[in-house]
Amino acid sequence: MKPAVGTYVVDTRNGEVGEVMGHEGPYVQLRPLGGGREWDCAPEAVRVATTIERLSAATAYANARSRGEVL
Repeated sequence: MKPAVGTYVVDTRNGEVGEVMGHEGPYVQLRPLGGGREWDCAPEAVRVATTIERLSAATAYANARSRGEVL
């Protein structure tokens, strides 16, 4: 799977939701919702995030920010 830049996907290796930032060599580059350090993922290890998964990740990020946690 080679998802388009801007698509929200799940890294099936760890369950993390990320936004596709680009493609580098054989990898998909993902960034966590709300920003942060990008990570590389093999295309076969990603799938499109469901609406619920995307909202859950965004809510977790917003809650962490409101508590002043470092993300």
